[in-house]
Amino acid sequence: MMANAVKLGFEVQMKTARAVFVLVLLFACLQSVAQEKRKIIIDQDGAGPGGTDQQSMLLLIQSPQAEVLGITMVTGDQWLKAETAHTIRMLELVGRTDIPVIMGAEYPLVRSKEETELAAQRFGAYTWLGAWTPRFYHPPDQLGQMPEGEPNTKPADGDAAHFLVQTVRKFPGQVTIYAGGPMTNLALAIAIDPEFPRFAKELVFMGASLNPQTNNPEFVNTPRREFNLWFDPEAAHVVLRAPWKKIVCTPVDISVKTRMTTELLNRIKAGTSPAAKYIGQYGRLYGEYNYLWDELAAAAWLDPSLITKKENRFMDVDIDKGANYGFTLTWTERDRPKVELQAVEIQQDLDTDRFYKMFVELLNGPKPQK
Repeated sequence: MMANAVKLGFEVQMKTARAVFVLVLLFACLQSVAQEKRKIIIDQDGAGPGGTDQQSMLLLIQSPQAEVLGITMVTGDQWLKAETAHTIRMLELVGRTDIPVIMGAEYPLVRSKEETELAAQRFGAYTWLGAWTPRFYHPPDQLGQMPEGEPNTKPADGDAAHFLVQTVRKFPGQVTIYAGGPMTNLALAIAIDPEFPRFAKELVFMGASLNPQTNNPEFVNTPRREFNLWFDPEAAHVVLRAPWKKIVCTPVDISVKTRMTTELLNRIKAGTSPAAKYIGQYGRLYGEYNYLWDELAAAAWLDPSLITKKENRFMDVDIDKGANYGFTLTWTERDRPKVELQAVEIQQDLDTDRFYKMFVELLNGPKPQK
């Protein structure tokens, strides 16, 4: 009887030990999953210093949730070479030169500066032309003003389109493509490898305009003209029709509900992190229309619960070279045309206070570990 009791006690101990081991293993696995970073490539027209392009990149770089695999550059708000210099210099100032910066397309696929100027004479002037805006214009091979100083680091070898293709194939189904500028690099990646969108996890982009409620002169007369899609309509047309698993859009309609105010900028300036110091020195205010365009797209990817209202639409871009060339086209399921289109999740409203809080906290936070 004593032997049976000893044997029973030993079996109970073994079962208990096994249960504890399983629980420890389960906890370790859950902790590992919780700590695993979400992979992302930033495809951006990185005008600088400061401003929406650089600030959105900083939100993703500062987030402990995100692993930024690379930044691919495309001409948009500024010329490619200037954007690349501003972005590399920003990374130097915040201590993140481990993130590769890869140069991409210097010109749109079809649209040209000369044809755009002729179109403006026929159909009316455009408020924002990005790198072609007359008051900011300089030749594409020049950097323009660099208040933050020229970078000491060089761009990574290769080109943006091949980097995009190679990276999503290296991590199939894991990489989010974040597009904060014109979609030229993405269209070129699709031309190189039509399977590129299928290998990505999702496409998240700031762009498109439906019916924004604003008195901003850029949208009053042309509410469907949004710069990122307009600057390279053919590229956006290709990208929006590609077979992505998921597409999420931060349009003008929700962007104009945000503002970079003096109060918000001062809260960032109060921080001591390299990112806060960079924005504190180079952050800019543009009078009434200080929208946080790309910042909201980045923040909503990090925390989708910031978005309180959204809807699905089918989306394309007008590529007929008339008055609406480059304008956003959208349809519901009921009225969509009988062509291959992709559903796009369009953000409509947000928790503004939570967004501002997150914006400040990320920029004021410590530099994440590499």
